[in-house]
Amino acid sequence: MTKNIGVIGAGSWGTALADLLARKGYSVTLWAYEKELAASMAVERKNALYLNQISLADNLLFTDDLERAAGAEDMVLFVPPSQVFRGLLEAARPYLHNGTLLVSASKGIENDSLLTMAEIIREILPSSLADKASFISGPTFALEVANQLPAAAVAACRDEEVARHVQQLFSTDYFRVYTNTDVVGVELGGALKNVMALSCGVSDGLGFGNNARAALITRGLAEITRMAVSRGAEMATLAGLAGMGDLVLTCTGGLSRNRQVGLELGRGKSLTEILAGMKMVAEGVKTTLSAYQLAGKIGVEVPITEQMHDILYNHKDPRQAFNDLMLRTLKAE
Repeated sequence: MTKNIGVIGAGSWGTALADLLARKGYSVTLWAYEKELAASMAVERKNALYLNQISLADNLLFTDDLERAAGAEDMVLFVPPSQVFRGLLEAARPYLHNGTLLVSASKGIENDSLLTMAEIIREILPSSLADKASFISGPTFALEVANQLPAAAVAACRDEEVARHVQQLFSTDYFRVYTNTDVVGVELGGALKNVMALSCGVSDGLGFGNNARAALITRGLAEITRMAVSRGAEMATLAGLAGMGDLVLTCTGGLSRNRQVGLELGRGKSLTEILAGMKMVAEGVKTTLSAYQLAGKIGVEVPITEQMHDILYNHKDPRQAFNDLMLRTLKAE
């Protein structure tokens, strides 16, 4: 049994996963960037900033010392926002043990480099660590997992034996984990669904109804699949938990931060105004920029992503963006 685990990133998802692992009896240390947050969690047993509805496991430990969490001997779980993943990984690298199992639960595509978390790991860490790195994804709202409501996810690793090991580490009677060896598909499904959730939120904010949302989810899945397959993913992965499952949840669920940003855009608020009022990160905003640039680089058609890019970064009127989608050249499905 793995007994010594470090979790880097005390947002809602990192906190929920740290709590899940601690409740399984593991020795888990959760690292928070904010020194005050680490101290308050140790006293109050709650994450007041990101998950204040949940009382955390009595045996869960907290720190603002990166070495303490990254030096865990058995497993280090990274759950920071995708745009700070590289910096934290580089900072943690000197403390990682050579035999430590590295797992990422971050979802996104890095701006500028256009790399996924797996690609960043391969760029920074030695192959002894990178080859066995694993990735957790799927339709999982942190609050529901922390409340121990039934959920399912995927543990992806190129090494199937390692994926099975991660599956065992995370699985509980309320959190069911499946394995997958398609890291590319699992990562891109988890990242690109946030772009589609933004678009569904915009549609709902404009009052376009259920038909429009269903069309966006369906065509959004086609768009995600084109992108992922062009990068070497397996089509079946995008029909599973890390693809369709995560897409449906994020596009329709009331706890979706990306959908909420889209809703406010559709209702006429500016992006600056919306983000100023949020504590947590809506990954889709920056992922839209990366996805738009990546699609252009590899020559993949992504009409929904293009319109979301123009809404977010070129101040395009959301209603005009949807009109342009509807009036594209007619074609076969």
